[in-house]
Amino acid sequence: MVDTARLSRYVSPVNPAVFPHLTLVLLGIGVFFTAWFFVYEVTSTKKTRSLKKELLVALVASIFSGFGVLFLLLSVGIYV
Repeated sequence: MVDTARLSRYVSPVNPAVFPHLTLVLLGIGVFFTAWFFVYEVTSTKKTRSLKKELLVALVASIFSGFGVLFLLLSVGIYV
């Protein structure tokens, strides 16, 4: 059997006190890239569009927004 009294407690690599700050920063960056993607789609024509640029901007917006939502959930006490 494993002696649980001798085991060390798990410590999160990110301090929970900075979860709200990370939420604001990451969601802010995500909103910026989402707005950039929207403006790019609205203002570009069929001839000036680039699939690589669209996918790259959408991917960056999605990653930052996803991590922003993750830290939002963690900051309000929903541990996922």
